[in-house]
Amino acid sequence: MAENPVYSRVILKISGEALAGQNRFGIDPVMVQNIAEEINDVISETKVELAIVVGGGNIFRGIAGSAKGMDRGTADYMGMLATVINSMALQDAIEKTGIETRVQSAIEMRQIAEPYIRRRAIRHLEKGRVVIFAAGTGNPFFSTDTTAALRAAEISADAILMAKNVDGVYDSDPVVNSEAVKHETLTYKDILNKSLRVMDFTAVSLCMDNKIPLIVFGVKEQGNIKKVILGKKIGTSVS
Repeated sequence: MAENPVYSRVILKISGEALAGQNRFGIDPVMVQNIAEEINDVISETKVELAIVVGGGNIFRGIAGSAKGMDRGTADYMGMLATVINSMALQDAIEKTGIETRVQSAIEMRQIAEPYIRRRAIRHLEKGRVVIFAAGTGNPFFSTDTTAALRAAEISADAILMAKNVDGVYDSDPVVNSEAVKHETLTYKDILNKSLRVMDFTAVSLCMDNKIPLIVFGVKEQGNIKKVILGKKIGTSVS
């Protein structure tokens, strides 16, 4: 029996680090399988239309390459290719659970992914398919956070769900500071004024201008994606 979600169409932003699981780098097949099974449960039980933007930090982070002397444009394109690898791994795992999935890449590579076409993406969602947006925006100097905000605006998503290794937004790094305090709710202006590390400022501005709510939550606890879609109070809500 389908449950009633509070959103009808969402963007799920999964960090590359989340796909690494307990490892610092690479793809953890167990973690990818867990996420895929949870997505299957969400689609089957709630009938929500789900699109995914995945990062590439578990393989290559463009800004880190740039900091070490690499040309920023080249480094960012390499980071985009890393997101394609993650998207393919996620697509394979989701389809093995029985959910139809399409990867749409902002950089054309027809042998492995569809080109990103807004109207086609919306049609896939309407047919109950999961759409994974790969290769960022297709442009250097833009993060996958900005991709999530941009795609959410383009497909008229009701919210962006940010699945991270931490269970919300804190006033300082909870890994370093054991006394860090988690914010239950924030506004986008709070993020800008307090320089909180939730998403980059370009993405924040896009969300704020288009009035797109954001929920930041931990992906490690099984069932959290479904809880957020059903409106359960977990993580940090930004509006």
